[in-house]
Amino acid sequence: MLESILSTYGYPALIIGTFLEGETIMILAGVAAHLGYLELEWVIICGFFGTVIGDQLYFFLGRRHGKTTLAKHPAWQTPATRVLKILERHQNLLILGFRFLYGIRTVTPFVIGMSEVSYMRFTLLNLTGAAIWAVCIALAGYYFGHAVELFLGDIKKYEIEVMAVIAAVAALFWARHFYRRRQSP
Repeated sequence: MLESILSTYGYPALIIGTFLEGETIMILAGVAAHLGYLELEWVIICGFFGTVIGDQLYFFLGRRHGKTTLAKHPAWQTPATRVLKILERHQNLLILGFRFLYGIRTVTPFVIGMSEVSYMRFTLLNLTGAAIWAVCIALAGYYFGHAVELFLGDIKKYEIEVMAVIAAVAALFWARHFYRRRQSP
């Protein structure tokens, strides 16, 4: 059953998932690639395209509606201020690596769009950063699946449980993140 679902919907779900969030879906896809349900190369390609499309969209939204949107969402002010401070000092490194920065990943391309960074510069650095991210996270999931297999033996007997544990841990991190965000003034 899992194999049928993944072979039918795996790659489109991966593109949509990386467009919206990223790491969790890529790790799950990497595990699925280890299990043989998805091809690792296509996991990397789909993850790359999903994250690039999302980040480019957020950049354009920041460029076009940044100040208005930020005024309507005061909770975004603190992470936006953090991003702007980092952007002042380390523009290229931030654009290349914001996907790896927990807590400011989603807001960063939006805030960069509000800045003076050119579209071409953002796009070139975004493509490079997305490629690095897609390879690293997909391989992390792939090798995580391998490590679980070494520990449990035949991982296919536990594939649903392994995927559920990864999803549950990710859900807990998300819940904690949103809870903290609501608690901050």
